[in-house]
Amino acid sequence: MLKRDNYLKKIRPFYDEDLIKVLTGIRRCGKSVLLEQIIEEIKQKTDEQHIIYINFENIIYSDIKDFMDLNKYINDKITDKKKYYLFFDEIQYIKNWEKAINSFKATMNVSIFITGSNSDLLSGELATLLSGRYVSFKIQPFTFKEVCELTNAKKEDYEEIFRNYITWGGMPQRYRFNDEQQIRIYLSDVYDSIVMKDIIRRFKINDIDLFNRIVEYIMTTPSQMFSAENLVKYFKEKDNRSVAKDTIYNYLDYMCRACLINKVDRYDVRGKRILSGKYKYYLTDLGLGQILNISKKQQLGAYLENIVYNELIYRGYDVKVGTFEKGEIDFIALKDNNKIYIQVAYILSDEEVINREFNIYNNIQDNYPKYVITMDKFDFSQNGIIHKNIIDWLLDEENN
Repeated sequence: MLKRDNYLKKIRPFYDEDLIKVLTGIRRCGKSVLLEQIIEEIKQKTDEQHIIYINFENIIYSDIKDFMDLNKYINDKITDKKKYYLFFDEIQYIKNWEKAINSFKATMNVSIFITGSNSDLLSGELATLLSGRYVSFKIQPFTFKEVCELTNAKKEDYEEIFRNYITWGGMPQRYRFNDEQQIRIYLSDVYDSIVMKDIIRRFKINDIDLFNRIVEYIMTTPSQMFSAENLVKYFKEKDNRSVAKDTIYNYLDYMCRACLINKVDRYDVRGKRILSGKYKYYLTDLGLGQILNISKKQQLGAYLENIVYNELIYRGYDVKVGTFEKGEIDFIALKDNNKIYIQVAYILSDEEVINREFNIYNNIQDNYPKYVITMDKFDFSQNGIIHKNIIDWLLDEENN
């Protein structure tokens, strides 16, 4: 079991705070294991009787159906005034659960941790009830560096592990399987669970065929600029089918709320404003896109861009796509009042590609660090622009 120190060091300062600790993320990304690691650390300061853990996917808790059931269960467990640590895993299964959580916080000496498989945990009524009373952490599948730690990889193994990672992603439990067919079956089950439980049933989607086709389109073309108008035109020309733009955007929003994809805004570098209308979407895990990409050619440049995006989010950056009148910078990433720019390409195959990737920075006059990240092993750094091999960048201790 890999200890996820990057998350633990962010959460530790809140162990004894009365703010509610909310861990969100896609199904099977490791939230439950992370809760177990937090529990193990808290056991160093208290006894097990003052730690209450409920996984609502476990059938033994099936009698807890709503906030009143949960309230009764916890009240029966608390027998003294000493601090209790409450852990609720996949709490979205409990109807009106936020009412119980809010009551526990207001009336008991407790520290509360909750997880859920969708970002909707912090919207609607919860945001109203718990405004200013929670702190959230978005948990992702394994990074490449974590995979290398998990597998005790040596330097000579990095390229093979990366080829596997770019194909099958970093969902933790898929590393229990070595056979590609087993991995595909496991990821297919995860994908089906996300689509059916977190999206179709939850949002009561009726046109399942249309939804599945839009999901397949997004999942098999990551890192591309998306236009709802183009997709409307595609359905009209191919199937003579009228699809409303609002429907497409609603479906995309559902996918984001289930943490299946992430939407990234475009930023006008010169005008210094967010642009609306077109966005980029990145997969939370490339393996979930691979199971839908049976007959299509792999888009290695797009996959590398997706990996870099996920890594920047993992490192705590706020990420935008930069646009100019005559070009685009893949990422503008901000953290702690610092900024970096990143261009991503598969390989710098010739002079034309080198000029394209490096010369885009001629449009940016500030002195923040500028990177070009590729699979190349030769260092093409020039004019203060840093060229990095993607494996080296992912493993770079200074950037983690």
